[in-house]
Amino acid sequence: MLDYDYYVIFNERAGTASAQGLTAEALRGMFEDAGLRCHVDARSDVPLSERVGDAVAGPAGVIVAAGGDGTVTAIAEALTGSPKSLAILPLGTVNALAKDLNIPLEIRRSVEALATGQPQFIDVGEVNGRTFLHKVVVGVIPGVAAGREHIRGQSGIGAKIGFLRYFLRRLQRARRMAVQIRTPDGETRIERVQSIAVASNSYDEGLGQFFSRSSLDKGKLTLYILRHLTPGDVIRLSVSMLLGHWRNDDALSIESVDAVTITTHKGLLKVMFDGEVETLHSPLEFSIRSKALSVIAQPIAAVEEVVQ
Repeated sequence: MLDYDYYVIFNERAGTASAQGLTAEALRGMFEDAGLRCHVDARSDVPLSERVGDAVAGPAGVIVAAGGDGTVTAIAEALTGSPKSLAILPLGTVNALAKDLNIPLEIRRSVEALATGQPQFIDVGEVNGRTFLHKVVVGVIPGVAAGREHIRGQSGIGAKIGFLRYFLRRLQRARRMAVQIRTPDGETRIERVQSIAVASNSYDEGLGQFFSRSSLDKGKLTLYILRHLTPGDVIRLSVSMLLGHWRNDDALSIESVDAVTITTHKGLLKVMFDGEVETLHSPLEFSIRSKALSVIAQPIAAVEEVVQ
């Protein structure tokens, strides 16, 4: 019988892994150094869904996402409501959930942290039956994010300037879209927006808090409605977020809901789904599953000790 406690799904093409030349052998060695028994699945030629299925069917109680946010979300979807726990080795570009959970971003430290990590239960958002861990965004933002894909992997000032020009053009040409918002109590209204986002729980307001969440288990969705988004709005909102007073910006409205349905005149919508651009069918039916996912993270006392 196979003898390991951690099943590691390693995406060697993830941003940090690729940049650092991290290999499956090196990763396995880090687990051995930390005294942790693991199996490393580095099969890049096998679909992620099949690899996740093998992990769930195996003996390991902890499935480790060694990759970016897309890998994390895919594994979380399979583990939601199951007795197995998700652990994260942040190898992506954004590493959003890892930051929320105060997981070290340096790979060796994140492996070592697994030894003292404990299961914690967090909420999971759902849209049209699919799991998301952060937010789903509709409107101009996914279009801008799609443009980002054209320069992914490119370096240099030329690529950055090219994207900035593309970004400004998209904002200048973007038109507001009409969306119907319906809540479980039957209230329905029409809003004209540039973008609308539905997040699992809510983002913090505070100095230097940029799309970060300290609470992941309140059992609520948060609706962020951007009624206009000019280049000036982007600059003002970005500065306000860094300074810690963005919630009262006149371009933005925020509300907490248990569930929400968003409908547009388009049958297919391009959305930003946990950082990745995807296409979903309208209407978008959102709900939240309270404390449905077990994740391995440091105890609060240990995190406070590190911060101090």
